[in-house]
Amino acid sequence: MTIEIKTHERKLFANIDYTEKILRDREFYKCRFVACIFVRSDLIGNSFEDCTFENCDFSMTKVQGAGFRNATFKECKILGVDFSECNKFMFSFSFHNCHLDYSTFYGTRLMKTEFDKCSLKETDFTEVNLSASVFSDCDLTNAVFLNSILEKVDFRTAKNYSIDAESNKLKKAKFSALNLEGLLHKYQLDIDYSS
Repeated sequence: MTIEIKTHERKLFANIDYTEKILRDREFYKCRFVACIFVRSDLIGNSFEDCTFENCDFSMTKVQGAGFRNATFKECKILGVDFSECNKFMFSFSFHNCHLDYSTFYGTRLMKTEFDKCSLKETDFTEVNLSASVFSDCDLTNAVFLNSILEKVDFRTAKNYSIDAESNKLKKAKFSALNLEGLLHKYQLDIDYSS
């Protein structure tokens, strides 16, 4: 039995509720999704290339084997999504004003990824290669960095991070002098900023 792939090119999908729906065997190229709801929907095996998602809700969406190449997410809610299950050959994103809390990127390659004004609370970056990525004005409260490659990553305007310098590769990573306590958290130091 041959599976027929349905291809969508340069289409606009607006205000569509895909909650708990199964969407399979679809390819999207240069499509735009605006105010769509993908809560607990099943996107397993689909591919999204050069697509933009604006004001969409991806809470608890299943993305096993789904491909995202040059996908841009703007003002989206992406809670509890396991990106480690995505297609590793189509895996490049940028996130702007998004809530990615409780998501996981475990073991993925996210080089040169832009996270701009994002909430990344309790997001798992264990064993992730984030080389040359940027966390611009992001909240990293309880985000996990363990055995991660953080070389040349820009954390200068990120806040609430806790990164163990001994358990991650940090060569040439950029930090603000005002936020260095995030690197010293495990030592439980009492840092005085008044002197």
